[in-house]
Amino acid sequence: MNDTKSSVVGRLLVRGMLAGLIAGLFAFALAYVAGEPSVDASIAVEEAAAAAEHAGHGAAAAAEPEEEELVSRAVQSTAGLATGVLVYGVALGGIASLAFAFVLGRVGRFTPKATAALVAAAAFTTVYLVPFLKYPATPPAVGNPDTIGKRTTLFFLMILLSVLLGVAAVVLGRRLAPRLGNWNATLVAGAGFAVAVAVACAFLPGNDDAVQAGFPAAVLWEFRLATLGIQAVLWAVFAVAFGTLAQRLLAPETVRAAATRETVPAA
Repeated sequence: MNDTKSSVVGRLLVRGMLAGLIAGLFAFALAYVAGEPSVDASIAVEEAAAAAEHAGHGAAAAAEPEEEELVSRAVQSTAGLATGVLVYGVALGGIASLAFAFVLGRVGRFTPKATAALVAAAAFTTVYLVPFLKYPATPPAVGNPDTIGKRTTLFFLMILLSVLLGVAAVVLGRRLAPRLGNWNATLVAGAGFAVAVAVACAFLPGNDDAVQAGFPAAVLWEFRLATLGIQAVLWAVFAVAFGTLAQRLLAPETVRAAATRETVPAA
């Protein structure tokens, strides 16, 4: 019995990584089309500021040798971006598939497709959306390099708090369901999660120095909107791809019966 369960979990893991790879391809396409222009614009702003600073220093600054790029911008925006996004997608897909295997059948009588959608929505909300609302992404080389360690720590702390609060909300909803019903229990648990997140955001320190003064607001908005869209696309595609793969693995008879009903005309 345990061997069979381990075998199913292993096959779900493989399918989760495959779904993550597919989702990563879509996310890379959006990142290249919508995200890279704002990155290029932020780099242009940084270079303009550096050029103005060097001009102010005069000949002494002009005599300084320019630093050579280890990886060209062209490689960073193509092969480097693709590698990073695809590896990220595969890793998250594997983790999400293990979470799916754990919650399947424990949070209600949902089909594998519906469970995959719930897991993806919960992951997007707790792992990215909530931390993003408190500590939104900033373009490269925009923030103060002296505080990057602090900002990174705060961001991951917000992720940890968000995930823990999300798990607590699920546990609360399950305990309230017998008394309030599934719908009301979900509403109460969701409201409790929102309040707890709001309190955490109020008490955690802000990132006032995350963006340099004078940085174009339009470029910052475009970059943040693009990063949010990339994550949304990643998790939406993963939900569809993994839900389909998991459904075929866990409920082959149901899928076969549905296909038969679609292809065989009624008498």
